[in-house]
Amino acid sequence: MNKIYLDHSATTRTDEDVASAMLEYMTDNFGNPSSIHSFGRSARKPVEEAREKIAQAIGAEPNEIIFTSGGTEADNLAVRGVAYANKKRGNHIITSSIEHHAVLDSCKALEREGFQVTYLPVDEYGMVNPDDVRNALTDQTILVSVMHANNEVGTIQPIKEIGAVARENGVFFHSDTVQSIGKIPVNVNELNIDLLSVSAHKFYGPKGIGCLYMRKGVRMLPISFGGSQERKRRPGTLNVPGIIGFGLAIEKAVKSQPEQASSQALLRDKLIKELTNKIDYVKLNGHPTERLPNNVNLSFQFIEGESLLLSLDMKGIAASSGSACTSGSLDPSHVLLALGLSHEIAHGSLRLTLGKDNTEAEIDYVIQVLPEIVEKLRAMSPLYANRGKAGHQSKECCLNV
Repeated sequence: MNKIYLDHSATTRTDEDVASAMLEYMTDNFGNPSSIHSFGRSARKPVEEAREKIAQAIGAEPNEIIFTSGGTEADNLAVRGVAYANKKRGNHIITSSIEHHAVLDSCKALEREGFQVTYLPVDEYGMVNPDDVRNALTDQTILVSVMHANNEVGTIQPIKEIGAVARENGVFFHSDTVQSIGKIPVNVNELNIDLLSVSAHKFYGPKGIGCLYMRKGVRMLPISFGGSQERKRRPGTLNVPGIIGFGLAIEKAVKSQPEQASSQALLRDKLIKELTNKIDYVKLNGHPTERLPNNVNLSFQFIEGESLLLSLDMKGIAASSGSACTSGSLDPSHVLLALGLSHEIAHGSLRLTLGKDNTEAEIDYVIQVLPEIVEKLRAMSPLYANRGKAGHQSKECCLNV
């Protein structure tokens, strides 16, 4: 069995057509699109064509697309840029407790500057209640930021309803759609979104390029300085090869999305069913049905997630325990803790995220070796040996099929 990659929420392999399209703009057509000479014009034209593709993919207008270095910068620009531009109107922001750290840390930084932030709780499946958004609104609220689909547990949020609440109250609504583009339909008008973050490397595009969609009429200030690119909203020489790859990647991802979602959901459901049947003391994290078609997140009691990942890697299987942006942290996932899991169980989490190249044979191999790995690791665990004593959850308590 060749190596099996099941960490597509961390990053994806760049599509061959995308990489090929980018090459010309690294070599022959290398001009700076801000230059007025022929080399600049030759680079600027395909940039604007890519901008049109990206806008069309999400139901936006081309002049509403701001190129960034990726999702993290887009999140920062949305949260901080809107806060700074609207601080005379209000100083209150609403977000959820399970957002990506690009949003959470931006909010914490704003709190140190005098802004007020409400961090909404989620239910046991990681779902935000739109009524909680409505109840948290004040006359000082200027922004609501809730991600479309969670990067760790895959829960899909009721974004349309949350966006409607924000719009009814004249509040800007931002959604991090880094994980949802190419996996589920995303249309800024249908979902009532005013600002939206995208990262190309999550759907077979290049790393280091993304964008922020900003609806016409939204007030936002730049958060970095040094140039007039992107209509003075985001300075810096445009990443032409990245933008070309971004445009083609999102075009292909949206076109193939229905077919990919269907095939990956079948493999996802097989993984969940077989692993929860074969392994005791395991819990499915995230919503059982309202989840990304490629996401499986399981917690295994009596096991450390790091040992599980290393054992899987030795078997040729690449997986993760959560967000790649926090993989160096020893702290348990803030997402799993927000769902109500104990520190012990949260530390034993495993995220398997499928991609377009995964096969049923690969999934069968994972189903074969993972129970063996769990059994071996638990055999070395004194907690597992003492599992019947007080303080440990029962098999039934952890099982969630």
